[in-house]
Amino acid sequence: MSEQCSGNCSSCGESCSERKEESLIAALNPNSRVGKVIAVVSGKGGVGKSTVTSMLAAAMQRAGKRTAILDADITGPSIPKSFGVSECPGATEEFLFPAKTERGIQIMSINLLLDNEKDPVLWRGPIIAGAVKQFWTDVFWDDVDYMFVDMPPGTGDVPLTVFQSLPIDGVIIVTSPQELVSMIVGKAARMAEMMHVPVLGIVENYSYFECPDCGKRHQIFGQSHLAEVAAEYHLPVLAQLPIDPAVAEMIDAGRAEELNTDHLEAAIAAIM
Repeated sequence: MSEQCSGNCSSCGESCSERKEESLIAALNPNSRVGKVIAVVSGKGGVGKSTVTSMLAAAMQRAGKRTAILDADITGPSIPKSFGVSECPGATEEFLFPAKTERGIQIMSINLLLDNEKDPVLWRGPIIAGAVKQFWTDVFWDDVDYMFVDMPPGTGDVPLTVFQSLPIDGVIIVTSPQELVSMIVGKAARMAEMMHVPVLGIVENYSYFECPDCGKRHQIFGQSHLAEVAAEYHLPVLAQLPIDPAVAEMIDAGRAEELNTDHLEAAIAAIM
């Protein structure tokens, strides 16, 4: 039923049951092609979601697929820094061109459009959501097989816009081994369910630290409850990623494409 509906079907000649639900999915730029779209989400910040997004994209590109990242985390965009790209290569009257990494991953992020990448984005929710939608409609995505959407944490305006406006094929939830993980995963899983988007599984980051001297694993953030949480929500565990200082160093150096992604084999299989 539309907002203008008076309740009198004779006024428009249709009954509400005959109406088709209007799709909110935004039209992709006609010059673009994007295959699968995978949203990488977290119920809270600080779990390494952007790092996992970067690793997934690098692993997929390494597997011979044409890969892209749409950085929907407008107020905390870290994807360009992770891959060592700093500016948008240009635009025409019709569309923007995404940046490309050394190995060909296409990236669009608000940080590529700022005069100074350190400037904060002081926009209200609807403007931020509109910018994310434009990253889908106004960017020339060149023959992409898999696009990863790096979502902001939580369940606010931008995640809602992404789920409603982009044809999301699946969701990967990133979490960490802490007591509140059940509630956080639950919120993310429930939002995906309400948006009718399948959850492909859970990736636990910061799962353990492996001592380089003796090889013993230490659970820095306490005992993981991932197995119980995954069982509660009937979701597969796709990976448990260790704490690795080398990962932070390579991300800071813009070398995300060189990261070891062996731990993500199950995640890549679930996406493909």
